[in-house]
Amino acid sequence: MAQRYDELLFVPLGGVGEIGMNLALYGLGAGGRREWLCVDMGVSFADAEIPGIDLIMPDIRFLEGEKRNLKGIVLTHGHEDHVGAIFDLWPKLQVPVYATPFTAALIQSKREMEQGAPQIPIQIVQPGARVTIGPFDVEFVPVAHSIPESNALALRTPLGLVVHTGDWKLDPTPVVGAITDENKFRALGAEGVRAIVCDSTNAVREGQSPSESDVASHLMEIVKNAKGRVAVTTFASNVARIRSAALAAAAAGREVVVVGRAMERIVNVAREMRLLDGVPQFRGVDAYSSLPRERVVVILTGSQGEPRAALARIAGDDHPDIELDHGDTLIFSSRTIPGNEKAVNRILNEMIRRGVKVITDRTDLVHVSGHPRRGELSALYQWLKPEVSVPVHGEALHLSEHAALARAEGIKEVVLCGDGDVLRLAPGPAKVIDQVPSGRLYRDGTFLIEADSRTVAERKRLSFAGVISVALALGSRGEIAGEPMVELSGLPEFAHGGKTMENVVLDAIEDALASLPKQRRRDPDAIEDAIVRSVRGQVNAVWNKKPTCHVIVLQI
Repeated sequence: MAQRYDELLFVPLGGVGEIGMNLALYGLGAGGRREWLCVDMGVSFADAEIPGIDLIMPDIRFLEGEKRNLKGIVLTHGHEDHVGAIFDLWPKLQVPVYATPFTAALIQSKREMEQGAPQIPIQIVQPGARVTIGPFDVEFVPVAHSIPESNALALRTPLGLVVHTGDWKLDPTPVVGAITDENKFRALGAEGVRAIVCDSTNAVREGQSPSESDVASHLMEIVKNAKGRVAVTTFASNVARIRSAALAAAAAGREVVVVGRAMERIVNVAREMRLLDGVPQFRGVDAYSSLPRERVVVILTGSQGEPRAALARIAGDDHPDIELDHGDTLIFSSRTIPGNEKAVNRILNEMIRRGVKVITDRTDLVHVSGHPRRGELSALYQWLKPEVSVPVHGEALHLSEHAALARAEGIKEVVLCGDGDVLRLAPGPAKVIDQVPSGRLYRDGTFLIEADSRTVAERKRLSFAGVISVALALGSRGEIAGEPMVELSGLPEFAHGGKTMENVVLDAIEDALASLPKQRRRDPDAIEDAIVRSVRGQVNAVWNKKPTCHVIVLQI
């Protein structure tokens, strides 16, 4: 007898109310027990407001508690905001992972470069194929996006069909990879779609995105007319863009030099998957200095201003092999992710000061988004005719605009939810019925820490006001032996009137000790507390900031 299920659930643990860190759960309930399918396991990238943190990923404590009922993890495509947390989080779950060949190859290639990364057994699913995962019938539906083998998922369940779009756009000529097939989505619509869970990234933009082939044409023209060296920086995962830049180079009689580990890794995988067939072999970085200026195109990492990437090192005259000078051309074939503007602008300004011609998407068609604008969203709604719309993959503004569009398309049930919400899709009206634990984990070097941990809060304070370290020796009768030792980090050298900040601190220590009754001078804890309060108070009086203060009292 077939299992009966009494509810179909959608539970996002990341990627709703934010861009990045995508992780979605689908659940089927039966008699109080739920079986789960996980879609994607991505990261967000930290900014300067969280000092020392490398990556941000979803907190999966709820999923760990449901480990026995988790049937598998399905990856829609290979972008880091959809797969970047897999090495850190999969060991906590250890369930089957399903991905198409290119995504699986990217993960394997990345594992070989990351010391200690787990070996994850991935079950390969061909684009367009169907696979049964627990009670879920999952069809990988190819869509156009800015990385090969992107997929929407058609999730067939006993309580209805859900289309999880992943990242997608409409592009009749995507250069590499599949188109978003209108006939296929119309067929799904004819089958009957209970709900669409859909990308909202570009829901504020009217019309339809230009095609990737339009970018290819513009790159061809720019490279053909360039005089000196040409450098193209783009997302390493954008194989179509790499292909277009390489073909533009070949048409202009130039050779391609690939720079940056991430770019080299993607190129190697793309070659293996035959996505760069017909493109001449690339040269190594050692060939750069020997090629004439008018015969080279450099494709490199660093389009987001990453400080350790190739482009930032070139801008800082810190790259051992590559330089760009007056008369050269630098093409930013990418969009700047919000939060990275300062880092990118530093590179732009430095290159312009050197006389490098800088071309961005503000003036030339050198980049197109991989996400749907409003016209594309409207088309998909008309093809699928879903009963329920759930906007995801966007900040509050994107979700709100997407919801308004869905209502205008005649969708009767439009539900806005957030990370941790339990949304019942069927039976009955779609609505949020519960919440589960959710949050963020930070990758701090080799550790995973919770976002509200003391470590992060302390580090923010240190980055704002520095630290003062005080060490002193306490004799057996409570007398101070010798001068206190003081170390200041991150504080101004001088206070007002020319007095050194170190002397401000030493005076504060002297005042603290003088204020203590004799009987308390033998108590290290009392001395420590008095010094901390006095030092922070007196430094605040002259600087208007309270640094962290550490005091060590050694009894001799």
